[in-house]
Amino acid sequence: MNKRNMLKMGATTALGLMLSKGAMGQALARAPAELAQDEPFWAALRAHYRTDNRFINLENGFYCFQPDTILDALFTNIRAINGEASHYMRTRLDADVLKVRGQVARLAGCPVEELVVTRNTTESLDTIINGIDWKPGDEAVMATQDYGSMIDMFALQARRHGMVNRIVEVPLHPKSDAEIVDVYRAALTDRTRLLMVSHIVGGTGQVLPVKAICAMAHARGVPVMVDGAHSFAHLDFAIPDLGCDYYGASLHKWLSAPLGLGLLWVRRDRIPALWPMFGDASMADDDIRKLNHRGTHPIHSDLTLATAIAFHETIGAPRKLARLRYLQSYWTGKVRAMPNIRLNTPADPARTCAIANVGIEGIAPAQLAATLMDRYGIYAVAIDRGTVQGVRVTPQLYTSIAELDALVSALTAIARRA
Repeated sequence: MNKRNMLKMGATTALGLMLSKGAMGQALARAPAELAQDEPFWAALRAHYRTDNRFINLENGFYCFQPDTILDALFTNIRAINGEASHYMRTRLDADVLKVRGQVARLAGCPVEELVVTRNTTESLDTIINGIDWKPGDEAVMATQDYGSMIDMFALQARRHGMVNRIVEVPLHPKSDAEIVDVYRAALTDRTRLLMVSHIVGGTGQVLPVKAICAMAHARGVPVMVDGAHSFAHLDFAIPDLGCDYYGASLHKWLSAPLGLGLLWVRRDRIPALWPMFGDASMADDDIRKLNHRGTHPIHSDLTLATAIAFHETIGAPRKLARLRYLQSYWTGKVRAMPNIRLNTPADPARTCAIANVGIEGIAPAQLAATLMDRYGIYAVAIDRGTVQGVRVTPQLYTSIAELDALVSALTAIARRA
C-alpha cells in the first residue's frame, strides 16, 4: 500500500460504501426531521454495524463499536504501519499526525494550533486540572452529575495543593436556562479559578446551556472547562462557539473511532499558563503539543480518524442528531407517564440528545440493569449518583425501533410488578 494515500483512502472508502446503497444518495438530500423516521434508510445503515452481541445493546455511550467501513480501515492501517515499522515512525509519523489533527480540528471548527488528539476525555480534562498552578484556598466548581474521574482528579489537587472543591446539584428538570446558570453563579467566589461543566450530562443526557454558563463565568473572571465526552459528533456545533476556555472529548463514542482516541482543545491564550503532565523540552510554552506527550502510541488508530470523520460527514451532523433525538423521544414518550416509572431526563427536546435515564420506584439501579439484561436481554448501565437513580439508555444510529419497543415492553412489565 502507498502509505502517502492512507489518510485519503479512508474518506473515499466511507463515502463510496455509503452512497452506493441504492437510494441512499437521494435519501441524504431530505430534511433531517423527515429522514429521522425513515426506517428503511436506517436499516440499510445498520448493515454497516456488525456485532456478535446476543443481546440488545443500549449502552453505546461508553464506547460505540466501529461500523465495518471504519474497522476495515483500521486493519488496513495496522498492516501498513506494521509493514514499514520503525522507518514509518521516524520519517512519516509527525507529518501524518499533523494531518490527523488538522482533520479533527476542521470537524471541531477550530484552528489546528489549539487542538491535539489524546486518548480520551479523562486524559484531556485531567491534563487541564493537573496543569493549573493551584494555590491553597483556590476553588473549583463542578456538579455531582459530572464524571467521576474528573471529580477524583480535583480531589487529588485538593489533597496535594490545598485547593477547595465546591460541588453543586444541577436540576434534573429545569424550567429555564437561567435556573441552571444561577446554580453555577451561586457557587462562584472571588477565589474560583476554574468551573467545570458537562455539555451533555453523561448519566442523564441533559444538554446544559454551556454558552450561557460560560458568559456568566467570564463576567466573573472565571475560566470554564467543558466535558464534551458525549457532545462531540453528537450535537451539531463548533467548539469555539461555546465560549469556553478548555474542552475535552472522546472520539470512540459518538464518532465511532477506534478505542483510545480523544481530543483536547485549549483557547490559544490559555495554553502558556498550563503545566504539562510530562516533561518535553522540545515544545515551547505556547505550543499545545507540550500537553500531548503520548510517547510511542498506536498511530494506526489515529490514521483511522479520517475514515470515521468521513463516515460521520456522509450522514451529516444535522441528520445524525435528528435521528438520535428521535430514537430517544420514541421510547421515552411511551413510558414517561407510566405509573412507577421515573425519567431523569428533561422532556424538552432542546435539552435532550440520544441519552436518557429511567428509574423504577422501589428498584435499585443495579437491580434494574441486571433484570433488563438477565430477563430481557437488554444491556444498559446503572447510574446511582445523587438524585439520579436509574439506568442510562444510549441508542446509536444502528439501533432499531424494534429494539426500543422491546425496551418499552420490558420497562412496562417491570414497573407493573414493582
